[in-house]
Amino acid sequence: MCQSEARRGPELRAAKWLHFPQLALRRRLGQLSCMSKPALKLRSWPLTVLYYLLPLGALRPLSRVGWRPVSRVALYKTVPTRLLSRAWGRLNQVELPHWLRRPIYSLYIWTFGVNMKEAAVEDLHHYRNLSEFFRRKLKPQARPVCGLHSVISPSDGKILNFGQVKNCEVEQVKGVTYSLESFLGPRTSAEDLPFSPATSCSSFRSQLVTREGNELYHCVIYLAPGDYHCFHSPTDWTISHRRHFPGSLMSVNPGMARWIKELFCHNERVVLTGDWKHGFFSLTAVGATNVGSIRIYFDRDLHTNSPRYSKGSYNDFSFVTHTNKEGIPMRKGEHLGEFNLGSTIVLIFEAPKDFNFQLKAGQKIRFGEALGSL
Repeated sequence: MCQSEARRGPELRAAKWLHFPQLALRRRLGQLSCMSKPALKLRSWPLTVLYYLLPLGALRPLSRVGWRPVSRVALYKTVPTRLLSRAWGRLNQVELPHWLRRPIYSLYIWTFGVNMKEAAVEDLHHYRNLSEFFRRKLKPQARPVCGLHSVISPSDGKILNFGQVKNCEVEQVKGVTYSLESFLGPRTSAEDLPFSPATSCSSFRSQLVTREGNELYHCVIYLAPGDYHCFHSPTDWTISHRRHFPGSLMSVNPGMARWIKELFCHNERVVLTGDWKHGFFSLTAVGATNVGSIRIYFDRDLHTNSPRYSKGSYNDFSFVTHTNKEGIPMRKGEHLGEFNLGSTIVLIFEAPKDFNFQLKAGQKIRFGEALGSL
């Protein structure tokens, strides 16, 4: 008996050691229940982090006193992604020592599968910093532009979704949708916008579909970190307006897109709208974590990832002026803009009912390859 009690001694001490924190947590949670909501949210945040990091069941006693963790989505949204993206952008501008460039870039190439044989400059020592390496140009013959199809891929990437827009909802990935009006923003009655205010889903769609017999289509292309980071004009069209939505900079990889509803509506994005031969056409560049920098080559007034912004706000700019009543004409395949690392391109356009996509969801695509045609 004495030996048995001696063997159980450490177990009893361990049980007591585990019991005291549980009692302390119960008392602390009782105090938290009396706090205001902002204070409660702030104080419960560390417990939520522990809840998701510790092994399953480690904080089970908390549920007995009514505590519930903040959802993973809400927890992720508290991460200061804009601040981190600005810090990353500044780090990218730091010039690397000549001897360090090859090891750093080689690690990136190996990690993300970059094909440097397509780069206009293959010598890694040529790129002074990470930003120059991310925005490297390609050899002219590396991406031939398909001339047989009316719409081509504006960038390298992966096809997340495509098809007709139904009920003013667009799929970011299969089964997860976002509102078309939330994504593009409300149609205003400003003189420089060829739209009148919409009061319902059907009327909002009718502002975009300008020709009888046409349908509204969409295509979502995800650019991975290893992809070519520039994007080009997907067709011959004229850009008349730019709308910039400051917002979050959450990751837009397919896994996150399945996790967060209306992810593209939360993130910072630049919406370019205009017309092509079949009516309305738009291209939206969506920012992401470490991709706060979205650059449109002909738009010098655009500044993304600013330190301060108002949630839900947007800035409009018209390319139609008294001296230029048409806007900015773009030819298919012409350079349009670039990301700093990798992100998402969303095309929304009207076309006749017999428009067909030449795609499969999940397939890899390169700039210049066909998206669809009549």
